[in-house]
Formats: sequence, structure tokens, C-alpha cells
Amino acid sequence: MTAPLLTGRLDRRSFLGFLAVGAGVVGVPSLLTGCTTTGGGPAVEPGTVTASNLPTYVPIEYVKPDFPSVNGSTAGYASIPEELVTAFETPPGAGGTYTAMTPLWSTIPSTRGNEYFDAVNEALGTTVEFQISDGNTYGDKLAAVLASAKDVPDWVSVPTWNIPPRFGQAVDALFQDLTPFLAGDKVKKYKNLANLPTDAWRFGVFNDKLYALPFPGDVINNAIFHRADIFAELGIDAAPTTADELLELAKEVTDPGKKRWGANDMWVAANIMFAVPPSDRWRLDDAGKLIHRIETEEYRAALDWQIKLYKSGAVHPDAVADRPEAAKPNFESGAVLITTDGVGGWHEALGRMQTTNPDYDQRPFPFFAADGGEPALWKGSPVNIFSFLKKTDDTARIEELLAVADFLASPFGTEEFQLINYGVEGTHYTLDEDGLPVPTDRAATEVAQSYIFLVDPPVVNAKVQYPGFVEAFCTWQAEAAQYLVEDLFYGMQITEPAQYASLKTPFEDLEKDIARGRKSMADLDDAVATWTSSGGEELRAFYQEILDKK
Repeated sequence: MTAPLLTGRLDRRSFLGFLAVGAGVVGVPSLLTGCTTTGGGPAVEPGTVTASNLPTYVPIEYVKPDFPSVNGSTAGYASIPEELVTAFETPPGAGGTYTAMTPLWSTIPSTRGNEYFDAVNEALGTTVEFQISDGNTYGDKLAAVLASAKDVPDWVSVPTWNIPPRFGQAVDALFQDLTPFLAGDKVKKYKNLANLPTDAWRFGVFNDKLYALPFPGDVINNAIFHRADIFAELGIDAAPTTADELLELAKEVTDPGKKRWGANDMWVAANIMFAVPPSDRWRLDDAGKLIHRIETEEYRAALDWQIKLYKSGAVHPDAVADRPEAAKPNFESGAVLITTDGVGGWHEALGRMQTTNPDYDQRPFPFFAADGGEPALWKGSPVNIFSFLKKTDDTARIEELLAVADFLASPFGTEEFQLINYGVEGTHYTLDEDGLPVPTDRAATEVAQSYIFLVDPPVVNAKVQYPGFVEAFCTWQAEAAQYLVEDLFYGMQITEPAQYASLKTPFEDLEKDIARGRKSMADLDDAVATWTSSGGEELRAFYQEILDKK
């Protein structure tokens, strides 16, 4: 992904970077592929979100953060609360038993005779029987299950990168419309669900009905990092404020004789600096016409900057050779001093490096526009994973599952959050001097945080084990959040017609070839012309119709 500032703690890159590599998007046979838009279609254009169908936002604060959220930025805690708050005096469930399908990117434990699952289910007052699947092949498993309504579990987790084609049409047949239960002030019955941000709910709307329970993440997720420790050794303390300054800085710190280069590939950074519309997205030109990102001057300017960067010799040879797997090792070793990464990579690097290099210090530059003005940061998707309840006429079943979801959405600082994320104290973890849970050997065989894939509270940063990290992260993100902007179709679930799926395919390789001098901007002109004549104009009309009905 290039332009959007992707979501944080559990987006496909940062979360799966923590666990493993995720699965790709797959097609779904039978029920899903059999759906069409003929026969009248939905009364409301797919993707439309009526404000009255969204839950009312009622923030709740069990423990006051040291660094409050600003315009959706991640709140932070400089220390772990000495005492946890009890959110539920009694179990919210009514004794039911329900099946739930979720992914996992680690060893799948047995759920029977498992004290972690037993303890959480007891606290819920409801038994959730998990059908856990390998996250790397979860898309295939999801396809098979959704192909037949009778095989659909009571509760299904769907990663956003596994959303199958025509899913927006299949939700009506498979899953429960939650609008009558959660829209507007109805959500106030569930205090922790009401605490989830409105943007997270927006991404759970299909066909103007609320279907999904969200797994919120960061709204700012990519950063331009530099090795602050090495910069200090070199006597460099000024951050770049323009694209040209970043280029000059990368050149300045490059010294091949010392096996040190200024930068990894910086295409993500170029997209950020030049405010290129998010991947596969559109904006309006001065005449009010929809133009795709590949047609914008911002896109061309970002490519032109990439050409200059590669010509300068400041890019590490591994990046020139298109070896993205070398980006992190080269940055962490000091062979590269400037890189782009998801913000989840920040604490992951600290965890890897603090024992071998205690002086290791990577920091994000403040965001800036290419010309030195105020940046425009496209707001990333606030949801990484969401879940759906199987359609039923039994209202009591839905209400019990929503009560369970309310428990699972208990935020940081509560006993419920601690139990769901770490298990039973003394059995699955002990507390260190900072109050952080340290897993026991038993945790490795029992604790699979499967409940979090059903619904999760707002993301916070409480990684106090890295001195200064929480403050640095939260203050940087709060400053950046003032520049967030939404693209035209933000928060809308739109399924493009299948015949346009391959239109974007040539551009990723073309971007790499142009940056490295193997192709020219004239080749881009040809590719855009081919895109236009091969379906781009029809795709424009498709989006224009949606825009007209907003």
C-alpha cells in the first residue's frame, strides 16, 4: 500500500509482522459469486452510510491516559495503572453456547481443557466455542464457509484483506443486521461498544445497514523514520521540511565507503509528501471531475521525486535491486539511515535491538508537504478486522452476543481487558516491575487471543517497557492528526465490478521501473491512456454515480 496512512496496531502489515505473514484476498464461490446487481438491486447505492444508522459515540474513560487522543490519534499511558478497574460486576451472558470462527498466526492450541478459554468464558457467562484457522490460509477457509449458509458459525471474524468479491451483497443473506440493536442511542445499552469511535463503525456498514463489529486501529500508521542515534553522531539535528531537503539529507549521509546509504525505497514517503490520493482512490480536479490517483499531478510529482532519489545514489543497493525484505535489517544495522515503515514497526524494532544495541534510537520525522507547507495526510482505515453475527430470527441470541461483545470491548485499564489479552494471573502471566504481564510457559500453549478478533476496544499505546517511547509516539501522532483529511469515499464499503480488477496491475511494476530509470514518464502516459481506454472511464462513471448519491 502506498498513499494511505494505513491503520495501526493490527493492520495486515503491523499485526502480521508481529505474528506472521497474512493471507491474500480470495474469490468466493457459490453464494457470493452468484449474487448480481440485477433485479432492482439495493434501494441505496452500495457503500452509502446514513448517519442515523451509526451508533452514538459515548466515550468512557476507566483510566485517564497520560497522553489523550487528539482528533483520533492513539492515546498513551506512561505507566501501567496500579489497580485495574472492574467493568462488569457480574457476567453479561445468559448461559448460551455459540461457535466463532477466527484466524490465528501462531500455533493453534486445543480449546478444550484450556484454562484461558475456560476463564474467559466463565467471566462472559457465555460459552464461545472457537473454530480457529491458520491465518495464512484463512481467506481460503473463509471462502469455503461462506459458500454455504448452513456452514456459517454464529460469529465470524473477517480480516479486511480477506473480504471476498460481492461480499457486500452476501451480507444480507448471511449475517444479522445490527442497525435495530445498535443505531443511534440504542448502543448506550452497551457502554463499551458505545466507546468505539464512529469511524470504526462506518467501515462496518454495507448497503446502508450496520452489520459489523469493529477491531479499531490507529488512524495514522506510516512514518518516515530516521536513525536519530546515528544522526546525533554525525552532528545532524535538523529535520527536513521539504521534499528537496529530504533528498539532500539522504545524499549528505550516504557514504558507500563506510557501507552507509541515506535511504531505502521511499515511494511511501513520496506519496505522503506529495499528498497522492490513496491507492485505488479518486479526487476532484478544479473543474469538479473525478480523477484517479494515477491521473493526478501529485502522483507524477511523487514519481519524479523518486527518479531524483535513485539517480542521486543515496538508495541502498538492496532497495535498487527491489529487495524489500532487506529494508528493516539494513535500517536497524545502520546501513540505511532513513526509511518508511508502519508505526507498529517502531516498537518491534526497539524490542529486537535494545539488547544488542541499547543506544538504538529510531524516530519519525514530523510530517511535511513537499513544498514545505502543511501536509495533507489521508486518513487510513480505522478498522483492520471486523466480525459478523449469523442471521437469526432469535432476538435473544443477538442480544446475548452483543452483551458478550460489550465485555470483549472493555478497554485498557480494566480487569476484563487484562484477562482477554493475557489470561489468568499466576497461571498465564506474572507482573514485572513496570506492571507489565510476563507470559509463563503455560501461556505459550494455552493463550490464543482469539476473542480480540471478534471485537476490540480502541487502540492505546502502553508499551512502557521502552523508556520514552509512549510519549514520543503519542505526541508525534497527536501533532500529525491535525492534518488528517478524508478521501471522497472514506468509510464506504464499495465493491468494484470484477471486470475492472486488473486495471491497476501494471502500475506497481511501472512505478518501480520509472524510479530506477528502466522506463520513463512517457511510459506512464501510455499506461494511463491504456487504463482509460480499457475500462478506466467506465470505472470513473461507476464512482461518479456513487458520489452523486452521497
